[in-house]
Amino acid sequence: MSVLDRLASAQGRRDDVPNQELARELAQSRDDEAIRELVAHLHDRDRKIQSDCIKTLYEIGYLAPDLIAPYVNDFLALLQSRNNRLVWGGMIALSTIAHLQTPVLFEHRQEIQEAIAMGSVITVDRGIRSLATVAAQDETYRRELFPYLLAHLQTCRPKDLPARAEVILAAVDDTNRQAFIEALQQRMPDMSPSQARRLRRVMAAASA
Repeated sequence: MSVLDRLASAQGRRDDVPNQELARELAQSRDDEAIRELVAHLHDRDRKIQSDCIKTLYEIGYLAPDLIAPYVNDFLALLQSRNNRLVWGGMIALSTIAHLQTPVLFEHRQEIQEAIAMGSVITVDRGIRSLATVAAQDETYRRELFPYLLAHLQTCRPKDLPARAEVILAAVDDTNRQAFIEALQQRMPDMSPSQARRLRRVMAAASA
């Protein structure tokens, strides 16, 4: 039986439970052949199959990122899709494997930034997470990417700032610590009490 028969749309389901269950099974069995089949159908004519495939793949990424890491270029290609579901799904997949495919994501940083600039909330969230992960891995990458990440902290929506700061914290080092803390301090007047508490914890962690 084809792995496609296990997808939610093949079962007439509108929820993602079958895809999540399939992802758990494939992550446990490490079924490379089934994963290749899912990747091959990211460009299926049926958009429901496309959606189910990317959902299953990034759910595998949460559980066993090494299984989908070889398909980094397939996920990067999705950032150019006219189907927004594939764009943000591809970005989620990239965020799960950024620590395993750091040089590739760094090479394609411009494409990721362009997708962030035009993307949905999920695309932005996962794109920033991906770039922060890349920046955290290497000093050279960090020098290139941190100004972009810092600018994001200075301009993102107030309600998004605490979570984004928590993610970018991983890329903070002695060379950028002060700029990071100052950027957060400047945004404090925009914060609610609970958001301000989260930011103070991030600043404390950066200062430690």
